[in-house]
Amino acid sequence: MFDGNRAFGSFAVPDTDTAREFYGATLGLTVRPVEGMEEEGLIRIHLAGEQSVLVYPKPDHVPATYTVLNLVVDDIVAAVDGLARRGVGTLRYEGFDQDERGIAHGRPSVAWFTDPAGNVCSVIQEA
Repeated sequence: MFDGNRAFGSFAVPDTDTAREFYGATLGLTVRPVEGMEEEGLIRIHLAGEQSVLVYPKPDHVPATYTVLNLVVDDIVAAVDGLARRGVGTLRYEGFDQDERGIAHGRPSVAWFTDPAGNVCSVIQEA
């Protein structure tokens, strides 16, 4: 019924220039404008292979209260330390046993943080 090979996720931010700087320069992901939609401010965060996430401007944006982007890492401690060096702090949630870095160790281990728009993202170490 649907072609999952062409599916993609998306989320909103109030300012895609700020998002482009954060996801590109701060997190080190490849971020590009959506061809033909530059005037509208749409950007795409490129992930593994042909996967990507669309980020679109929404002036009356309200941050998501759930995780909009999960980034799988091989070493969660190194990833969280790298985020901290870039000025990105981790979130703490009641009910999770998180260490001093904000990492909930387990299977998987996870640490959450927000983008400049307040959307929740995470780093996850699966094994």
